Amino acid sequence: MLKFVCHGALETTRECIFDALIVAGWTGRDTAALEHHIEELAKIGVPRPSSVPVFYRTSVNGLTQTARLDVLGPDTSGEVEPVLFAIGDDMWLGVGSDHTDRKAETMGIALSKQLCGKPVGRELWLYADVAGHWDKLVIRSWATIDGNRVLYQEGALAAMRRPEELLELYGSTRLAPGAAMFCGTVGAIGGIRPAARFEMELEDPVLRRRLAHAYEIVTLPVIA
Repeated sequence: MLKFVCHGALETTRECIFDALIVAGWTGRDTAALEHHIEELAKIGVPRPSSVPVFYRTSVNGLTQTARLDVLGPDTSGEVEPVLFAIGDDMWLGVGSDHTDRKAETMGIALSKQLCGKPVGRELWLYADVAGHWDKLVIRSWATIDGNRVLYQEGALAAMRRPEELLELYGSTRLAPGAAMFCGTVGAIGGIRPAARFEMELEDPVLRRRLAHAYEIVTLPVIA
């Protein structure tokens, strides 16, 4: 069960149980930027997708609001993404990390998505309140690598397909209650690499507010 502070007409706190998690991949509008991300992943051995976008069904057990994420081995990394949540009759927007096992990704993307937890923030915005200026929203992440905190990702959501288009391509006009969808990401600055800490934010420059979350990555040893 996840607990959110929901910012709509009124601020409310809700405890929610989810029964479906969809991770959308390769959701970029700009074909050049999309190709850059595909090539970025190809450098670490991830095969090109057969079509774009793609939708992976992942266990909802991976959804977490933890500040500490345990992973197996040193080959994982985070990706900041806008995340849609269907709670009751409304659709809400949050921020999350599609943390992924990059070594397993070279063997199968669906497998890699399943192996790591998916941290999400504790605050949500009513999607209807940001739908009109979706393109102006900005996602960012920072990674702590070798003791240094660096800007890891940054980009406006204008670079990505709108939720309505993703849902249509997925085969639905809206998320079913109890479902969540990760909506894609932007390329990593300097390339994909592991970190000891991952920080993420979704900024709304129109309404002047931010959603944020951070977590430590604890690498568990791989024992043969």
